[in-house]
Amino acid sequence: MRNVRLQKTIVVITDSVIQWSLGTEQLGNTRGPSEVVLSLVPSCRMPGEAYPFVEDSFSRFPSQSNIYGLCQAGEQELLAATLKGKVVSFRYQELQHKIRPVAKEVQFTYIPVDAEIVSIDAFNKSPPKRGLVVGITFIKDSGDKATPFLNIYCDYEPGSEFNLESIAQSCLNLELQFTPFHLYHTEVQCDDGGRETVFLLSGHDQRIHLYKENASLHQFEEQPVERLFPELQQLPSNVLWFDVLSIPGGRRLSAFGCQNGCVGLALVKQTGPEVLQSWRVQFDSPVAVVLLFPLSCHTESNQPVGDKRVEMEGYNLLVTSTIEMAVVYREVQERGLSHSMCLSESDQWDAVLCALVIDLDFDGQKEVLLGTYGQELLCYKFQATGNGQDGDFQLLWRRSFKSPLLSIIYLDLTGDGLKELAVLTLRGLHILQHSLTCTANLVMERLARRVSALTAGSELESAEAQDTEEKDAPAKKEECTVHVPSH
Repeated sequence: MRNVRLQKTIVVITDSVIQWSLGTEQLGNTRGPSEVVLSLVPSCRMPGEAYPFVEDSFSRFPSQSNIYGLCQAGEQELLAATLKGKVVSFRYQELQHKIRPVAKEVQFTYIPVDAEIVSIDAFNKSPPKRGLVVGITFIKDSGDKATPFLNIYCDYEPGSEFNLESIAQSCLNLELQFTPFHLYHTEVQCDDGGRETVFLLSGHDQRIHLYKENASLHQFEEQPVERLFPELQQLPSNVLWFDVLSIPGGRRLSAFGCQNGCVGLALVKQTGPEVLQSWRVQFDSPVAVVLLFPLSCHTESNQPVGDKRVEMEGYNLLVTSTIEMAVVYREVQERGLSHSMCLSESDQWDAVLCALVIDLDFDGQKEVLLGTYGQELLCYKFQATGNGQDGDFQLLWRRSFKSPLLSIIYLDLTGDGLKELAVLTLRGLHILQHSLTCTANLVMERLARRVSALTAGSELESAEAQDTEEKDAPAKKEECTVHVPSH
């Protein structure tokens, strides 16, 4: 059962080739092989008032993607990689005095026409450095041999550091000795106290590889991962997904999920670096996603006066596997992997392939989004009970799509301050926007509450001032009374 589900949702690994079983479906495409079909979708809402989105557009790709195939490039642009070697950029731009979605293929150099792209990622360099860096892993099939590569694109010419067309022509081509999986970036602390962003890449050799920029040579080089990430060595199996989160006190949390179902978590002191604690737990199926996130909850204070609701923040780990319910481990920086909560019904729509934790309803409390192979987007919210630390995650709503969900990203594509939800499915890219009517109503409601609170505060201050004046009036009157002697 485990092997069947793995073939269906993640990957099938042979000696030297990664085969994507999701890549067998033939998508209808009446246009040329490099065209992207983009259509505007009429606004519609699912039943139930909790669902906050309307669909703005859908871009059909010339071939399908996979769970590693979507990334954010800069502040307002997405890159989606398809299995047939194509990379599509998606953004909004002004056309005929209107903001419209635009999807077009980007011609990245040194990607052969017969290549299959495995994963893509991008990041902006850590200050004071400037520039956009794009990483793409692919496998070139030469008939008798399949060769994996990692291409890193970065333009060092002044003025071109963020120009995607120029960046796509500046390539460092690295041949790999392993089949690549998840390509990921994270910041590390340098010896001089500064910060630098690096690439991490997992592979079928049961290792995670580190690629760091050599500024003097204007290129990226592989370095031993144990120098900066000692927690990511001696792995028990092929890592399908991993995540790193910096937390206060100069520490970080690192998590990984493996093909054999093992999940690892470590608390690391960044200077050194030094592993302070580590934990592992075993699942019965391959782990698709591990995601570290903070979660605030309100608890009652013992203060006799004032606001008795105090906000407490803990760090949590979301784990999804291919045949089991999604699980959230609570307060992992203190409890490790000892306190878990299952997300009910998360196993009812096949494997969960992607996840995201964001504040969708603008109440300051984050929701958990799960995308499934069963074509459903699920939204969960933590409902606190008792002292605020106890509770469970409840399913708020779900939204059906017409094909399996592979990846989800939340970003401001239109530049209006209100973020969109990008959903990559087997057939293309959906852009979901918050309902402007609901958002406007929410803004007006909160403004009204704020004005009411300010008015009430002003009236209270005025009443207190009047009360003080009335108390002081008799004393002032007594001081001003003139006693006239009788004759």
